[in-house]
Amino acid sequence: MLDINLFRETPDVVREALRHRQMDDSVVDRVIELDQQRRANLTRVEALKAERNAVSKEIGKTKDPAERQAKIEAMRQVGDEITALDEAVRKIEEELESTLAQIPNLPLPEIPVGESEHQNQVIKTVGTPKTFDFTPLPHWELGPKLGILDFERGVKITGSRFYVLSGAGARLQRALIAWMLDLHIRQGYREAYLPFMVKGDTLYASGQLPKFRDNLYHDIEEDLWMVPTAEVPLTGLHMGEVLDEKQLPLRYTAYTPCFRREKMSAGRDVRGIKRGHQFDKVEMYIYSKPEDSMKELQKMLADAEQTCAELGLAYRVVQLCTGDLGFGAAITYDLEVWAPGCGEWLEVSSVSNDTDFQARRAGIKYRPEDGGKPRLLHTLNGSGLGLPRTLIAVMENYQQADGSIVVPEVLRPWMGGVDVIRPE
Repeated sequence: MLDINLFRETPDVVREALRHRQMDDSVVDRVIELDQQRRANLTRVEALKAERNAVSKEIGKTKDPAERQAKIEAMRQVGDEITALDEAVRKIEEELESTLAQIPNLPLPEIPVGESEHQNQVIKTVGTPKTFDFTPLPHWELGPKLGILDFERGVKITGSRFYVLSGAGARLQRALIAWMLDLHIRQGYREAYLPFMVKGDTLYASGQLPKFRDNLYHDIEEDLWMVPTAEVPLTGLHMGEVLDEKQLPLRYTAYTPCFRREKMSAGRDVRGIKRGHQFDKVEMYIYSKPEDSMKELQKMLADAEQTCAELGLAYRVVQLCTGDLGFGAAITYDLEVWAPGCGEWLEVSSVSNDTDFQARRAGIKYRPEDGGKPRLLHTLNGSGLGLPRTLIAVMENYQQADGSIVVPEVLRPWMGGVDVIRPE
C-alpha cells in the first residue's frame, strides 16, 4: 500500500506513475478528497470533544438548575454530533482504505516506460541456445512417449489444465525442488516449510487481496485460501511484528504448490504444461533495510541466475517496463530460459523489490539500533525457480535423438541412480 503522504505532498508524481502503469489516474483525486474529508471531520470531532470536556467542568460548578440543565442539553446535542461524525469518519476511512488497497506500487524512476510486455528490455543473454542434429520434440510429445507425462489422466482426475507426472518424471520434478532448496540454503537463505492455505489477512498483507480475488481458490466454510505463491505465507511470517535492525536482512526460501485460476488467452500457452491451475515453485524472499534493498535485489537476481546456470540452461535477463510490472513491484527482472522443443523463451523467475508496499499493508517494521522510531522495512521476492517451466526446459534441452532425456549432473543425487530417462 502507498503512503498517504505521497498523495498529500506529491500527487502529480503519483498520477504520472499510474499513467505509466497504464492506469486511470483519477483515483488520485478520490484519495485526496477522502483524505481531506477525513481530516476535516477529525478536526471537527476534536473541537467538539474539547468543548464537551470544558462545558462538563462548568456544569459541575453551575448552581442555577435551569442554566445547568441547558448546558446538559446542549452537550447532549454535541454528543450526538460527535457520534455522527465518528460514524462518518469510520465510513470515510473504510472507503479510503479500500481505494488505497486497489492502487499498485509506484515504479522506480529508472524503470523503462512502456505499455506492455512488448516494451520489456533484454538486459543480457547468458549461454547459447542449444542446437541439435535432429528435430527436438516439445515436452508435450516427449513426456508421453517416455511414459512420464500423462495429460489424459490429469483431465480425468480433475479437468483441463491438469496433468500427471509419474515414474522418472515425478522424480525429476522432486529432484529439481530438492536441489533448488539446497542451493538457496548454500546461498544464505533459511528454509521454511509453510502452510499451503492462509487467512484472508495474509493475502491482503502480500497484496493479493482484494486485487486478485477472482484468481484465488477459496474454501468458504473455513474461510481459508489456497496459496497462489509462497510469497504470501512468507510475507505473513512477520506480519504485525517489529524486528530488530540487527536481524536484517532476513532471507527465506520455501517450496509450495501454487494454486491460481489461470485466465488463458485463446491460442496462447494452451499446449503442454506451461500454464495450469496448480504448479510447484521454490521461492526466495528477503526482508531488508530500505537502504540495502537494491543491493539485496541484485543478490537475489544473481542467485536465480546461478540456478539457471548450474542447470546448464541458456537464459536471458529481462527488465520489465512500467506497463508490465506486477501489482506490488517497484522494479522487476524476469529470467527466461530457452526451450528448444517449444521454440521459445520461457519465464522461470520474476525477481522483484516491493519496497515498503507490502510492509505497510502487513504492518512489518524494524527498530533501528540507534533507538529511533520503528521504520517500515522493504520486502523482496523471487522465484528460484518456478515449475513446471524449468522442468520443460530440462526435458527439452537434455533430450537425445532416441527420445531419452539425460538427467543434468546436479540433479542426479536425487534420482536414485537414474542418469538417463528412457521409455517406461
